[in-house]
Amino acid sequence: MSNINPNQVTPACPVISSEQIPLTVEPTTIISQAAVPTIKVPVVLVEPILQIVVEANIPLNPPATEIKRVVKNVFLNQVKIVPVAFTRIGTTDFFNVTRAKLFVGGFIRKNIEYASAACSGALQDTITDVPFTGFADITTFLTRPIIGISEASKAFFLNETDGQVPRLDKNFFQNLVKYNEQPFGELVAANFYELDFSPVIATPEGTFSSLTEKIVLDLTVKVLQTQQLLITATQQIAIPPEVQLVVKNRFLPKKVIPHRPKWSGEWPFFSSELVHRSDQGS
Repeated sequence: MSNINPNQVTPACPVISSEQIPLTVEPTTIISQAAVPTIKVPVVLVEPILQIVVEANIPLNPPATEIKRVVKNVFLNQVKIVPVAFTRIGTTDFFNVTRAKLFVGGFIRKNIEYASAACSGALQDTITDVPFTGFADITTFLTRPIIGISEASKAFFLNETDGQVPRLDKNFFQNLVKYNEQPFGELVAANFYELDFSPVIATPEGTFSSLTEKIVLDLTVKVLQTQQLLITATQQIAIPPEVQLVVKNRFLPKKVIPHRPKWSGEWPFFSSELVHRSDQGS
């Protein structure tokens, strides 16, 4: 007969813990001043919703009797914008893009979970990539892209001894190359509308070895370009709690005074010999 008491409580496993020391929290002093900075940041050129229609036939091995779940994600490997219409910026060689073709490419990764014909068998899993590619005509921009045009010039010379004959072995070249910020894309959202079915109608107890998918994808992408902008802003400066020494016609903090054992005719504002004293008696 067992001597184990069923009402006996098993002691819990010991856990090492430590008490946390509370920290003081004080607000940081912020001072503000007007500023007109020039910044270089990515700006949004366009944020379209592109509708992509794809049809795919996916093999299933082993054959399936029922589809349980399909998980989808979009991966982009191409977001390129090709300008086709421009307007000159002033008298410069820089242009605003007024119309462009947007090329998009990538794939839809699908994770298909399904049941096979095995009795009490484990769920099967198939991962496949469905590629897609296409382009869109962009005529409206949130911010117009900027592109600089490079230039190349070539000069020819006459023969020094015969002014009627050109020299083909002597030329002058001038090249001006402008390096532009490359527009780039970001994936924002993907909305799937999908119809999956077996190309051959299967009986309730039968199996099917392939799956036909008709997908309508509403893909939202963001196209950006790094540009230089002049903005009006408020500059904020955080003042740490340590006392600071301010020179010239300003103030000396109450708790910090310069050490001057003997007057030398100059005020040692930049001396490192500073002494601290309490508020009492100051």
